Amino acid sequence: MQILFTGGSSFTGCWFISALAHAGHTVVATFRNRPEDYKDALRRKRIEFALAHAEGVFECSFGDPEFLALAGSRPWDMFCHHAAEVTDYKSENFDVASALQANTRNLAQVVGSLTRAGGALPAVLLTGSVFENDAGAGSDGLPAFSPYGLSKAFTYQAFRYHTERAKLPLGRFVISNPFGPLEEPRFTAYLMRTWLAGGTATVNTPAYVRDNIHVSLLAKSYAQFADLVIRGKGARTFGPSGYVETQGAFALRFAKEMQQRFSMPCALELKQQTEFPEPRVRINTDHPDTEALLWNETEAWDNVAAYYRQPLIN
Repeated sequence: MQILFTGGSSFTGCWFISALAHAGHTVVATFRNRPEDYKDALRRKRIEFALAHAEGVFECSFGDPEFLALAGSRPWDMFCHHAAEVTDYKSENFDVASALQANTRNLAQVVGSLTRAGGALPAVLLTGSVFENDAGAGSDGLPAFSPYGLSKAFTYQAFRYHTERAKLPLGRFVISNPFGPLEEPRFTAYLMRTWLAGGTATVNTPAYVRDNIHVSLLAKSYAQFADLVIRGKGARTFGPSGYVETQGAFALRFAKEMQQRFSMPCALELKQQTEFPEPRVRINTDHPDTEALLWNETEAWDNVAAYYRQPLIN
């Protein structure tokens, strides 16, 4: 299949490109800048990983004239819109309106370009987040975690409107908490950084129930779902689930796996959590068929350890 992909410089995006390519698809990935113009070394490494599996088109942002020309340049089997505005995404001051505008810039024209490119009508695959309102399962009435979550939910509604009018199949792939090689420097990266420095890692919110998933399993699930959407089979939405447990239990799981692969204690301190500004439980509910996906859990943990020994990926 011929696939047009945005958001390939992100942690999950570069893995999704790799999985699509390994599934036999031809991927063309767009990037806002040239690789050398990204100041973030980790992002440059992700782009390098993505370009090992895809053709790159640079200085091309979703909805701009260059993107519209690319969308109409050939028949596509699928358009994967993984890119999203994420600047200050944790802030309560995150600008929902501006993010929605960026995520859907000239969306009607994009859909028009895709449908005029010739061939069968392409499918569209949009990436969502379990932290949007009404996504996944959990507690507290499934509110949005943040203004960023709201922007993602509104983006989906805009895509749903325009794809339905154009009669394009639309799939929504919902992400929970991915971890693994090339991840953002967040929870598991903090654990490894602390342990490798000989310290004890502190878990301040051990009572939250979350859904942590190996990025390699997430990526294989993405490629499988993309194939189902292209062929018009399966559900409109898929949210693969990984380890559903408290963050304290996941930290202990992570420590046990790393203890087996490193000569270090991987010490943890689980704090007593008394405040819950976020919903206590938020998880995905779709269980990937790991056997059909040819995914091996032990190998995935080995790859996590290998990455933190030398943060590069081949």
